[in-house]
Amino acid sequence: MLARFLFLTLLTFLSACSQTPAPAEHKHESTEPRNIIFMIGDGMGSNYLTAYRYYLAEGQHQQIKPTIYDQLWTGMSSTWPDDQTLVTDSAASATALATGVKTFNAAISVDQQHLPIGTMMQQAKRLGKANGIVASSQINHATPAAFLAHNKSRRNMDAIADHYFDIRIDGQLVPDVMFGGGLRHFIRDDRNLVAEFQAEGYQYADSWQQLSQLNRAPALALLADSGLPSVLNQELESPLQLMTEKALELLSPHPQGFVLMVEGSQIDWCGHANDIACAMTEMHDFALAIETAKAYVDANPDTLLIITADHETGGLSLGADGIYEWRADLIYGVQFTVRELTRRFIDVEAQDIAKQWRQYTSLPLTDEQLTMITDAQHDRDSLYWVLNQLINDATRTGWTTTGHTAADVPVLAYGAGAEQFTGFMDNIDIGKRIMQLIDASASRQ
Repeated sequence: MLARFLFLTLLTFLSACSQTPAPAEHKHESTEPRNIIFMIGDGMGSNYLTAYRYYLAEGQHQQIKPTIYDQLWTGMSSTWPDDQTLVTDSAASATALATGVKTFNAAISVDQQHLPIGTMMQQAKRLGKANGIVASSQINHATPAAFLAHNKSRRNMDAIADHYFDIRIDGQLVPDVMFGGGLRHFIRDDRNLVAEFQAEGYQYADSWQQLSQLNRAPALALLADSGLPSVLNQELESPLQLMTEKALELLSPHPQGFVLMVEGSQIDWCGHANDIACAMTEMHDFALAIETAKAYVDANPDTLLIITADHETGGLSLGADGIYEWRADLIYGVQFTVRELTRRFIDVEAQDIAKQWRQYTSLPLTDEQLTMITDAQHDRDSLYWVLNQLINDATRTGWTTTGHTAADVPVLAYGAGAEQFTGFMDNIDIGKRIMQLIDASASRQ
């Protein structure tokens, strides 16, 4: 117990001291934002933004128009971590974005010596601002974790959840709003963090109906045992948008302003799965959340909206196999993620496969393709990749990896201070500039 107390004391001390990185070198004449909405499309490389533009046109080429992403696009960012790989994971990149300091892959806001690095959420709390996180993954997954916790490994998810309650700034809990999944990490045999948050005055929701009824901060909503269901597999069209709307509603009354981080977590999961229909529906949910945030900025011009990605996932290619074509229109017929299609096809009788395939994907099936499916039904992984290949072949979608790439990612900005996020920058520049704006805003109040 003494060791735990000393460690938590060290965390609070480091967070409260001069761990904030030095301000960015570039000076800009602008109004410092009172509120900051920081949105991260996990895995969202610039190729995803291009794909979404054509996806919205539904194959009608004369209908191709700029999307909300295109309208706000201001620059690009590099993402390399502090090791020799050049290819970052979400933890290292989120740490760079949350602290302005690079670290090694898997690290959650700690440096190479595993010492805590102060985050912008901790800085905001110390300066009197409210803050919150929204994610379609577990709220203690790598990206949101980097804003609130410190750990040498993103895999220590129970310990990360503990930090959400245990780390204090001037005696106060750091997060005011937390919406997403991850219930199993907060109610465990060894600890019930939900009860502890409620004892501190947090409203709590574990369903969408209860989320809609939350009427003040602090508030906690854990809406799934792990990550939320993929948008493509559920009836709820825009879960991220709903959570973003509620978070803004609850944070807005705070007199000193707020910092809100919203992650479109499962764009990355779809990229890992090389699942184009999954990726486009998650991009759409993220776009709707961005629309909500932009509307908030329009109504509250003292707010900055900044959007980027932590890295690109999958090496997405619009066009494949040397064929000059990408069939975005065919994506609309796919009714489920490939993982869900695999679950549905694993036991389907051979004579029913073609009918089910047309029902679930609206794609034709040749005799050769039917044989590929039936031959793969003995093994779930094999079946998954056959079904995935059929969809990617039909749409002419290519992928280079099931992991991350070192590709640069887009930067989008709107509102007060947006001009500081134009051109090319590194991910730590984004973190540094946001933290500088938080400091400047607090000094004016």
